[in-house]
Amino acid sequence: MLKAIKNIAVPAIFYWAAALFASIFLLTACSDTKPQFKAVDITGADYSQNFSLPDQFGKTRTIADFKGKAVVVFFGFAQCPDVCPTSMAELAEVKKMLGKDGDRLQGIFITVDPERDTPEVLKAYMENFDPSFLALRGTLEQTAATAKHFKTYYKKVEGKTASSYTMDHSAGSYVFDPEGRVRLYTRYGSGAAALADDIKLLLK
Repeated sequence: MLKAIKNIAVPAIFYWAAALFASIFLLTACSDTKPQFKAVDITGADYSQNFSLPDQFGKTRTIADFKGKAVVVFFGFAQCPDVCPTSMAELAEVKKMLGKDGDRLQGIFITVDPERDTPEVLKAYMENFDPSFLALRGTLEQTAATAKHFKTYYKKVEGKTASSYTMDHSAGSYVFDPEGRVRLYTRYGSGAAALADDIKLLLK
């Protein structure tokens, strides 16, 4: 009787062990294939999926224009004293760090101050960082709608005169993959090296 029980129990134990091993292997394989980004992974987000605004040359741009490239979108304004120029300079550095893949990175600057950031101002501003970077400028209504879609905050802060106001705004950037899908949110101050590493993963 004992011998009969053993003959039944042993194969069952082996079957259970094999199933457990297979499950662990599949879980490990899945975790190994998921990219380990340094920025916040927002893959599958139902916001920040697109934009449709004219650039500094008057051509309306959408994310579809940049298929095959990683796209980094930043909201700011040309008279910003620190956050904006720092972010754009870091993005220019990222492009250099990518080497031959630098041409597959597209920088997009969306102004939250279309009243002062004319196309001429934005042309000169982009030249300070990289001539391939594009600056998008909509109407006040388009700007508000785009910022809302990206869940980006901005607010006009009045100055001593009508033209001396400044703009409070969110300081992070949104990163799209070469298929045009929003994937990452990178916080201000994360550094060029961290962003370059994430871009490399998206370009693979």
